[in-house]
Amino acid sequence: MRRRDFIAGLGSAAAWPLVARAQERERVRHIGVLMSQAADNPEGQARIAAFLQALQQLGWTEGRNIRIDTRWSPAGNDVQIRNYAAELAALAPDVILASAYRPAAALQQATRTVPIVFAMVLDPVGGGIVEGLARPGGNVTGFMQFEYSLSGKWLELLKQIAPGVTRAAVFRDPSNPKGRDKFAVMQAVAPGLSMEVVPINVRDAGEIERAVATFARSANGGLIATGGPTTAHVQLIVALAARHRLPAVYPYRFFVSAGGLISYGPDLIDQHRRAAGYVDRILRGEKPAELPVQAPSKYELVLNLKTAKALGLTIPETLLATADDVIQ
Repeated sequence: MRRRDFIAGLGSAAAWPLVARAQERERVRHIGVLMSQAADNPEGQARIAAFLQALQQLGWTEGRNIRIDTRWSPAGNDVQIRNYAAELAALAPDVILASAYRPAAALQQATRTVPIVFAMVLDPVGGGIVEGLARPGGNVTGFMQFEYSLSGKWLELLKQIAPGVTRAAVFRDPSNPKGRDKFAVMQAVAPGLSMEVVPINVRDAGEIERAVATFARSANGGLIATGGPTTAHVQLIVALAARHRLPAVYPYRFFVSAGGLISYGPDLIDQHRRAAGYVDRILRGEKPAELPVQAPSKYELVLNLKTAKALGLTIPETLLATADDVIQ
């Protein structure tokens, strides 16, 4: 063989891995998404937009090298969530994003092979989603919602913003053990704040209205929403707090944007942005079992001064100074 032909042949062989990698990058990958909101929910749209934007920054563009199948289901519709989970699993995508606990649990039951990245899951170990935080095992990993200890902080904030409050009605789902655990944390903190906590069950709008009206008949009361099913009744709960002049603490910013008094909790949009990073790593060959579950990178405090004024409350300077956002 002539030297010139040998070198040309060697050059072609050496280029094969580069060509293969380029082809792999351009191959259209398939991503499933299961959201726990209705498709017209602004908060849900903001979360998926952050996820897609982060993917694009990582080199993944819908219509070019990724295809996305999204299913939307309002919070609390467990039958629909399970049906959508089975539907997405049957499509066998390269990875699925699960937004919240119920989608993650339903997807885990639907497939043990398709990689799943979750956001907004409280206690993924206790909920049976992963084996451990450092080593998730199986096909699921992601970003946990918050630690149970945060529940005590909500009670402390209520006392700080409304010192006269001695009773706090706590919204919870009686069928969900996680709701009971959050309530137990507040029960432990309450005596040190000279407060009493009273559970309010969240099953339907009528039950919520009756329970809040009954609670409001006694003086010195306040409300605490704990996430979970309360997110399906944001407008109702905020309106009831205003109607009965009850200071209320919420877990997420969107309650305050809707007119609520104060919120303290994780940035849920940021969690979906960070989830894109894990989706990217899985698409590039890493395994969910080897990606540790991550806690929130930050908590945000949001205040609504207009609501505080309507309730006759003066926001302490310490809260104003530490707030991440103040709504005028």
